[in-house]
Amino acid sequence: MNKLQAILRDIKIQHTVFALPFAMMSAFLAARGLPPLNKLGWILVAMFGARSAAMAFNRVVDANIDAKNQRTRDRALPSGFVGKGEYLVFLAAAIGAFVFACAMLNPLCLMLSPMALAVVFFYSFTKRFTWLSHFFLGLALSLAPIGAWAAVANEIGGASVMVGLAVVFWLAGLDIIYACQDYQFDREHGLFSFPQKFGLARSLKFSSLFHAIMVLFLLALPLARPLGAVYLAGVVITAAILWYEHSIVRPDDLKRVNAAFFNLNGAISVLLMFFVVIDTIS
Repeated sequence: MNKLQAILRDIKIQHTVFALPFAMMSAFLAARGLPPLNKLGWILVAMFGARSAAMAFNRVVDANIDAKNQRTRDRALPSGFVGKGEYLVFLAAAIGAFVFACAMLNPLCLMLSPMALAVVFFYSFTKRFTWLSHFFLGLALSLAPIGAWAAVANEIGGASVMVGLAVVFWLAGLDIIYACQDYQFDREHGLFSFPQKFGLARSLKFSSLFHAIMVLFLLALPLARPLGAVYLAGVVITAAILWYEHSIVRPDDLKRVNAAFFNLNGAISVLLMFFVVIDTIS
């Protein structure tokens, strides 16, 4: 149990909050109201399974890199507290939970599950060869709203793709901010990222641009699925939070990156879900 708890801490299971609200939001949009509760339950299992599998795979693949980085060397694998075999057992269990949940949802979700796993696993390798790795992370998390829509509507809807595109640019922008902490490490070890290629100041400007694009996609969402003033109020609040996030992170002061990355972005996903749910059921 101690090792399981260490793995759950290591993969930050609580940070499923980043993608899960977008999945729930998409499910409500697909149902035009409250989706069947059994669907919501299996979407929840699928989300925790997929994210746990993706994070466990990333920790196994990056164990040697994490051991060299002062910020990550105390993680369960580099520190030796958890063995690679134990991590692989957890990974297999997470994959099993995800695929089983997809099978319980509908045949389309089951058919798409291997492709979804391929995308989320592939992300772990991208930092080794492209500074666009941030967008691959965004692509991986964008599967949450697209998959949730497929679970409820048994199809891939245009509105879910629009939410997915918003997630791509949101994640790319916030991952660039987070990657600024490893700017020097990435340069020294031949890893690729926006900060490594463009420097801290220009990378933070790119991050701001990508978050502005995210807001544009959110504003365009009512063109694909009718939404009203409650939703638009949520978008305005989201834009304000993003503006504040960028105001507290500067190239010469990265001390508040964790606050910007975790607290504020977790609030964004939860708030957007709340406003979409209220709008769709009212």
